[in-house]
Amino acid sequence: MLLRIDPASTEPLFAQIGGQVRALIARGQLPAGSRLPPARELATSLDVNLHTVLRAYQDLRDEGLLELRRGRGAVVAATRDRTELQAAIDSLVRTAHSLGVPPATTISLVKEALR
Repeated sequence: MLLRIDPASTEPLFAQIGGQVRALIARGQLPAGSRLPPARELATSLDVNLHTVLRAYQDLRDEGLLELRRGRGAVVAATRDRTELQAAIDSLVRTAHSLGVPPATTISLVKEALR
């Protein structure tokens, strides 16, 4: 599992980690039952504080995407099939690109629609 963080980004590091793991799960690249790296190992590889990774993992657990168990670590939880949702997102992205709508504006519009 390859994750990258941008220390210069305004987005918190834990949110960057969580967002990337969330995307991997949504795309099916981390199927149910997949084990994530131990928090300490991931923190070391990303050169971030252990609590940053733990916060990301806990947020993903709270969303129902991960199961956290002592001795077993972080495991991707069984989720519903999101194929239809991913197709709609892909379509939205293509449409936004073709209309020249900047990514930040597209994200803002989606966030507003979800409220």
